[in-house]
Amino acid sequence: MATAEAEPIIMPGYQGEAIHGPYDDPDGDSDADGGEPTYEGASVEQVFELFSATAPRGWRVELIEGEICVTPPANGEHEEIVSEVIDQVAERRHDRSLRNYTGIGLNVPGSSDTGHVEPDLVIAAKGTFDDHEEWHDPAGVLLVAEVTSKSTGDRDRHKKIHGYARAGIPVYLLIDREEAEVIVYSEPSGDDYAKSPKYKLGQTVPLPAPLGFDLDTAEF
Repeated sequence: MATAEAEPIIMPGYQGEAIHGPYDDPDGDSDADGGEPTYEGASVEQVFELFSATAPRGWRVELIEGEICVTPPANGEHEEIVSEVIDQVAERRHDRSLRNYTGIGLNVPGSSDTGHVEPDLVIAAKGTFDDHEEWHDPAGVLLVAEVTSKSTGDRDRHKKIHGYARAGIPVYLLIDREEAEVIVYSEPSGDDYAKSPKYKLGQTVPLPAPLGFDLDTAEF
């Protein structure tokens, strides 16, 4: 029997009002001590930092277009697809200095303030993230990839595009499991991409420069 995906926690448009989150009262006994913690008066960045520091291991905390999104770990099928992309990139890359990175946080321009995102996969030259920062400048990133889940697909299809385009990331590879298609966004312009050809899962997907090789999605 298939296991239902856990739903992400989303805090849209936080403006400093009181928010009661999933980590306020881990023991579930707030009624006993008579108090409920709040984040009243805190900035979006402060609440984001708090959730980043207290999220359970494996959960992803992102700030996307002004929304704090806390997402549970992905399922096995999702990780198998990410692993297959990594393997094909390592095998077919023309530039042997390119590396695959997972778990890398990027600073991208948000709709107003800075956004913080953690793509499923980042491709960049070796040494691009050789520092002690948690959130990195995306200037050296050549490609970001997202593999959708039912709970995150809408953000991957719409909101994340804007931050990646504004950051000037050359290629955004969207592997949409629910729609059974792959979209290759390239040529960033403003808060969107000029090109976005679609391919059905199972087809060979050409990746534009600076990658310049084909991705075989029949293996997904």
